[in-house]
Amino acid sequence: MNTPIHSPAPVAMFVYNRLRQTQQTIEHLKRNELASRTPLYIFSDGGKDGTSWNEVRKLREYLHTVNGFREVHIIERPENFYLERNIIEGIAEVLERYDTIIVLEDDICTSPVFLKYMNEALEKYADVPRVMHIAGFTNLDIRQRGETYFTPHMSGWGWATWKNRWRHFTHYTSRAEALEGMSDREILRIEYGGAFNCLQSLDRRPIPWDICWEIAIHKQKGLCLSPTHTLIRNIGIKSGTHFSSSRLFGWYEYDRPFRTDAVTLKDIPIQENPEIENMYAQALKNHGMRYNLLGRIIRYLYLKIKTPHLSGNNHFYRTGE
Repeated sequence: MNTPIHSPAPVAMFVYNRLRQTQQTIEHLKRNELASRTPLYIFSDGGKDGTSWNEVRKLREYLHTVNGFREVHIIERPENFYLERNIIEGIAEVLERYDTIIVLEDDICTSPVFLKYMNEALEKYADVPRVMHIAGFTNLDIRQRGETYFTPHMSGWGWATWKNRWRHFTHYTSRAEALEGMSDREILRIEYGGAFNCLQSLDRRPIPWDICWEIAIHKQKGLCLSPTHTLIRNIGIKSGTHFSSSRLFGWYEYDRPFRTDAVTLKDIPIQENPEIENMYAQALKNHGMRYNLLGRIIRYLYLKIKTPHLSGNNHFYRTGE
């Protein structure tokens, strides 16, 4: 049973130079019924060069017009922090003032019931340390299975956590450091038996924050609460660094309309479901891209000629800087 929200968690939003996507993200967030009671912290990263600084300045002009929230705090980075540093330091700054946080990037359009679901889940599981992450996005579409489910897999497209869970986060600097203490079986489990080669992200510099958080959750034997139908829609995929959703090559299975009716948080077992985990092993293949024959041929040739350090197909989507 859902309970009234007394003090909504703050939203930390991380933006760079994509004005159109940022506007859509904020407009969707404003339509949430708890928006007017929610503090909003916007962390605006600096440009890398003259062209990007021009785009950043235009975006910042818009940010100073944003209203509809209890408070709006705009933090303008004086230089290019890059996505990882901007997010990690921004989350730390907000959690110095609050015990909970909701995190969005600049291309995440939320359902009108997103904030209600997030806040109710943060309150419901506040005293359950094993629950470390609340996801707004799900890779699956399984509403026939109820309202929510638990999984060790972390989704970073619209999410929330608590200060006392985030303390387990480490921004690793090497693969060896990240996987220290983990058995081969545990490593295979993170990658769903090889279906989801997310650990290749550990070879990037800097290492993406999301794989670090995924590993932290696994090391703590933590769980993530997810809705059975997505509450967000990512509008940044086509402009992302490692992905194109062109219908010429296939279709993107995760691009679904978000749920608009309220999620009822029923009492469910706080454990993963083996049947759902098997569904994940299938859903995570190719990160949701379902290639037709032409797409399979093009993808095969593309991967053959790519240099190893640019093999971005096998890690979490990077749709920001």
